[in-house]
Amino acid sequence: MTSTVLITGANRGVGLALARHYHEAGWAVIGVCREASFELAEVAARVIEGIDVTREEDIARLAAELEGQSLALLVNNAGMLHDEVLGEIDFDAIRAQMEINAYAPLRVVEALLPCLGEGAKIANITSRMGSIADNDSGGRYGYRASKAALNAFGKSLAVDLAPRGIAVAQLHPGYVQTRMVNFGGLIDPEEAAAGLAERIEALTLETSGGFWHSNGERLPW
Repeated sequence: MTSTVLITGANRGVGLALARHYHEAGWAVIGVCREASFELAEVAARVIEGIDVTREEDIARLAAELEGQSLALLVNNAGMLHDEVLGEIDFDAIRAQMEINAYAPLRVVEALLPCLGEGAKIANITSRMGSIADNDSGGRYGYRASKAALNAFGKSLAVDLAPRGIAVAQLHPGYVQTRMVNFGGLIDPEEAAAGLAERIEALTLETSGGFWHSNGERLPW
């Protein structure tokens, strides 16, 4: 039986690279995004577009379209980055990052719980910048806070979902060459996707709730 993975923000960047990776590995890929791309359509078994993961009505539509669908893996990948400068902080931008980086993954998990059975896995694509202990450069107030919140949500999900046999991981892809960072990263999306997939494959109920770099490094909270 073919395993199915659902990936949010799957139309480009790390999300698209993950879609390609799982397609090539023989999985059925469901790509969720606001606007579909030709590249995603090439590898996805199904594309559900027009989904803004910050909108309750869109999440409700997503859940309705997936009624009866079994997911082996849910990847919360959609995200946003703004760079705030102290003294000129845009609090609306911080709120927007909290909505998409933290609240949206929690919304998606709650809405899609009926699709996740025993043995399923959830991968929250977070960031090393969500580590409080690792912050030695400051700035990025909204991004750091939203990813730290996502890490906290993910840890609680791991605890609450353990009795259902569902494992959860918080995964940092690395500094990836994507539009989010003006393609100034250190690794390409394909390398990041391969590392993330290795971490997901290794995830068990015993290790559920952890925070890892895609290269296997355990990250500090």
